[in-house]
Amino acid sequence: MSSKIFNKETDNPVEFSIKEKLTDSLNPSYIEIINESYMHNVPKGSETHFKVIVVSDKFKDISLIERHRMINKLLNDELKCNVHALSIVAKTPDQWKNENTITPSPPCRGGFGNCIQLRKLK
Repeated sequence: MSSKIFNKETDNPVEFSIKEKLTDSLNPSYIEIINESYMHNVPKGSETHFKVIVVSDKFKDISLIERHRMINKLLNDELKCNVHALSIVAKTPDQWKNENTITPSPPCRGGFGNCIQLRKLK
């Protein structure tokens, strides 16, 4: 009996790409990528709905909307087709120190879109 070794880069390519891009560009002190696809009407194993939690010094003196724009720009390729929904928590280290409780995402109210998930980004 053989057991498969889990490889995040090949088994979760969208999640891996999101984390790699945000880490490379924002140098976060804390980062968490949560795949919330299972909460939605998508096939098992999908990578379509994510929550990202990013804590970075690069967010200092930048409004919340600009932080979201930064993240959306970094993840432009993923948002074109692979990612249907992206919830963003973007804080400075001081903000994170004072408030690090994350609100759970609401239950799904929609269906699966027309976009076909790509299993390979490159």
